[in-house]
Amino acid sequence: MAQNIYDNPEFFAGYSQIPRQTRGLDGAPEWPAIRAMLPDLKGARVLDLGCGFGWATRWLREEGAVCVLGLDLSQNMIDRARSMTTDPGITYQIADLNTLALPEGAFDLVYSALTFHYVADFGQLIGAIRNTLAPGGRLVFTIEHPIFMASERAQWIKDEAGHRVWPVSAYAEEGERRTDWFVDGVIKYHRTLATTLNTLLGAGFQIRQVNEFAPDAAQIAHQPELAIERERPMFLIVSAST
Repeated sequence: MAQNIYDNPEFFAGYSQIPRQTRGLDGAPEWPAIRAMLPDLKGARVLDLGCGFGWATRWLREEGAVCVLGLDLSQNMIDRARSMTTDPGITYQIADLNTLALPEGAFDLVYSALTFHYVADFGQLIGAIRNTLAPGGRLVFTIEHPIFMASERAQWIKDEAGHRVWPVSAYAEEGERRTDWFVDGVIKYHRTLATTLNTLLGAGFQIRQVNEFAPDAAQIAHQPELAIERERPMFLIVSAST
């Protein structure tokens, strides 16, 4: 079973205060880039993996999805999502993505934000997603960019101009990584960009679009604290189809 860090009271208290939870999708700088990759949602059956508080789940319904199933390992997450949702077209359930079994051809879109890097067996998960997508179905997901994850392991240094930068550490060494975020010992799984994309191709997906997201000048002007995130891509956003 995956580490259920989001049910740790100390972790959840800190996580609940970050902008992408207090402000929802407006607090996620990558959201416009994600939205641009999503297909037409009218009448779509959607699965949201790692649904969290349900911000995207509810938006997907508002944009025309006929039904959305949100899955998350954390009871805290599911409880919060249910408390914020009144739409009968949305269902939330507890599920471990490491052992996920899904019905064949049941969904037109599988969406996931910042969840797959917590999954140990990425190949098994991608196979399950491929099986549950109907012909012509789409997978759109975000993860921490592999370069970002590799740089988390290193200590930042200052360049000649005095700016903070993060050297990449052991990028080619895939597998479990531990980081301290609200609490010590949060477990993630590092995979290279090549492994991530080749796993999709090996499962029979066609890669439609890839975005190595970093904030743009307009976002930095609005939120100057994002400037440091230009040093390396924050997130990898991928759109793939069956």
